[in-house]
Amino acid sequence: MDTPDQADFRTSVRRWVDTEIAPNVAAWDEAGTFPRALYRRAAELGLLQLGYPEPLGGTPCALSWRLIAAEELARSGAGGLLASLFSHNIGLPPVVAHGHPALQQRVVPPVLAGEAIAALAITEPGGGSDVARLRTTARRDGAHWVIDGEKTFITSGLRADWITTAVRTGGPGAAGISLIVVPGDAPGLTRAPLAKMGWWCSDTATLHFQGVRVPADHLVGDENAGFRMIMANFNGERLLLAAGAVAFAQVCLDEATDWALQRQTFGQPLAAHQAIRHRLMDMRTQLIASRALLHDVTARFEAAPTDPAVIADLCLLKNHATATMQACADHAVHVLGGMGYMRGAKSERIYREVKVMQIGGGATEIMKELAWRQLAP
Repeated sequence: MDTPDQADFRTSVRRWVDTEIAPNVAAWDEAGTFPRALYRRAAELGLLQLGYPEPLGGTPCALSWRLIAAEELARSGAGGLLASLFSHNIGLPPVVAHGHPALQQRVVPPVLAGEAIAALAITEPGGGSDVARLRTTARRDGAHWVIDGEKTFITSGLRADWITTAVRTGGPGAAGISLIVVPGDAPGLTRAPLAKMGWWCSDTATLHFQGVRVPADHLVGDENAGFRMIMANFNGERLLLAAGAVAFAQVCLDEATDWALQRQTFGQPLAAHQAIRHRLMDMRTQLIASRALLHDVTARFEAAPTDPAVIADLCLLKNHATATMQACADHAVHVLGGMGYMRGAKSERIYREVKVMQIGGGATEIMKELAWRQLAP
């Protein structure tokens, strides 16, 4: 149940989605981008600042506020918009948690004000979830780090002004990994766009680092201590992915229900057919279960973010929520029939975007394995 302040916040976000986002999102998706000015607008509404320290321009708050934002923004039916507009939520946390004060002040406030864009660069062409074997290197050269390598599938990769980048500064394995914040205009950094199944309006890129020189003080935390930061950062990303998946599942149920009540078949509404009603109730059942699990794990994660049992259940939540999104998208497209296959239907777009939600932040099998390792005696 929302508090009065949260209810007001939800109303303001919903109004923004209805008036400025929903009427334009299909065109943005077809164009493969959305206006950069949208970041500043999101900042004006207080969306970018949620959960960040006040001295850095943020608004400290409970995770429930972020869930409200996810629920309302998902009503546009565009996962790509959320992915890029909020890419700072995976790019900034390591800087906030481990960066030195000067680096924090340089990077964080402009991003939270919507004046700059932050991204996270972990994945490489030769490996996805196997972070410990990444190959991009950074070597110290006087007052700089010199970075060489390649990253791929990077959200906001084309226009990010700050890129929190995983590099190898030491020996093989997890113990040799560091995080360095790379300026988007650094010489030697080139970017190439990637075409995708979904998330069309989110720019996704491959990044090439060729002798990229970065000031030494852009190192996040200690040298060779990046792996634990990355793993902790993944937990927050997985929670946000789960919240988004539940919200998109609700969008599918709403669209399918509205269609079933309006569409006439054989002289009666589609919802008059028992098979359709049962599909809708199957969707609702899965959605209720996923939402309950989301709120339970969110509360426990907020109270004990390093508890192995909580981390395990967070992994399983991510799997359950994205499976619910997949099932609801499939049911909705089926209920909508031909209209569900047409661009412009929210369920059509969500149907295409399910897989990236199941893969991003760690694929389903990785989540199961990580959960087991957290719980194993």
